[in-house]
Amino acid sequence: LSLQQDVIAGFLYAILILAVFHPIVDLIDNFNLTYKYAPLIIIMFEMTAVEKVEEQLAGLRIARRCVPGEEPAYLLDIDTSTAAQPGSGRFVAVSCSSKSVRVYDRETLQFLREYSGHPGTLSGVRFAHTRDSVVFSACSQGTVKCWDVRSAAQKPVQVFSGYPSNVFISFDVSCSDLIVCAGTEKVEKDTFLVFWDARGITDCASTTKEPLGVYSESHNDDITKICFHPVEPNLVVSGSTDGLVNVFDINKDNEDDALISTCNSDSSVSSLGWSGRDYKQVYCMTHDEGFCWWDMAQLDTEEPITLLHVLDARESVCAENHGLHYLVGGLYHEKAGKLFLIGGTSTGNIHLISCSTDGLSLVGTLCGGHSATVRSFCWSPMDESLLTGGEDAQLLLWKPGAVERSLTKKASLKISSSVQKRVRVHNTSLKSRKK
Repeated sequence: LSLQQDVIAGFLYAILILAVFHPIVDLIDNFNLTYKYAPLIIIMFEMTAVEKVEEQLAGLRIARRCVPGEEPAYLLDIDTSTAAQPGSGRFVAVSCSSKSVRVYDRETLQFLREYSGHPGTLSGVRFAHTRDSVVFSACSQGTVKCWDVRSAAQKPVQVFSGYPSNVFISFDVSCSDLIVCAGTEKVEKDTFLVFWDARGITDCASTTKEPLGVYSESHNDDITKICFHPVEPNLVVSGSTDGLVNVFDINKDNEDDALISTCNSDSSVSSLGWSGRDYKQVYCMTHDEGFCWWDMAQLDTEEPITLLHVLDARESVCAENHGLHYLVGGLYHEKAGKLFLIGGTSTGNIHLISCSTDGLSLVGTLCGGHSATVRSFCWSPMDESLLTGGEDAQLLLWKPGAVERSLTKKASLKISSSVQKRVRVHNTSLKSRKK
């Protein structure tokens, strides 16, 4: 409501400015004035909306704090369920360096249960989009497991198995929940995107599903990140330590036809995602804190697809005395039509960074929450809130203007990690795209 009021106020302010600089007679008699200045009014609308969102982000405060348990661990990845019905509960799932998945209540951050049946390192957690109680986790031992968070049973309801040599280090689930895709480490000369049919999860409890097939030609090194399109279930983007970011249409008959675009980040990809109107843009971050941003809508035009390429965000973002030590990932704010990055410091400060074709700029810094590096976050557009997890083993919920209700003191832990960062800087300057 506040955002709508500000937009209306901005519109009235624009009309007032026009009235001051043009005769009143023109405003009354010349209706063409509306069309003449329509672009100016639209720009003022957008500026007002973006400024309001940036103010809200900078005003995030701790609403809840879940402190470490008896066995603290790095919080590597976070995802939240979507409430299936109004008023129904929501869940938070966190993958930990202790090779377990922990589940919490979304509003209270109360610990609910833990699934520890993973023989290897976890590479993420994802809730199903159409079933709010179903969560997936991928393991380096070559499996993706599906859990029903309503049950404390340690047995998964579904297991997706890879091929014997597969070591999964990334995965995602399509927005329709029909396809699961996982990316592998390079073994000898092979690296794969492995696909499964995810239909009928609850109908085939505790059974193991074999892959539908693989893509094996588009990357030549570890596939570090996979992200399905938010609304188009056939589109998926993958990133690798080979520096390539590939966009696929998996409805095509073979891998060569499926490859829509190949972009080069010139470094090892650490994170990626979709942004822009209708999510036609792709962005990525690299292990040496670089940032790339491309527009897929320009593939069939003569216009360049690169919107921005920053070699080192730490040098381009002025974060005053706090500094910027690393990037965690990005979030696209639909209401503002704006891409933001999340970064931070080794002491736990969180930087919110605005992206434009002119460069990166600091929006605000969230302090007083974490005491060590932040490794994961999850943005909720429903209530404009942010969940963060870090190397201090804390899970924090941030909301605009919130007042922390927990009286628990902030932990100052630093835990030895079981996850090694893969950092490889590539000097190649190849920029390619496929139409």
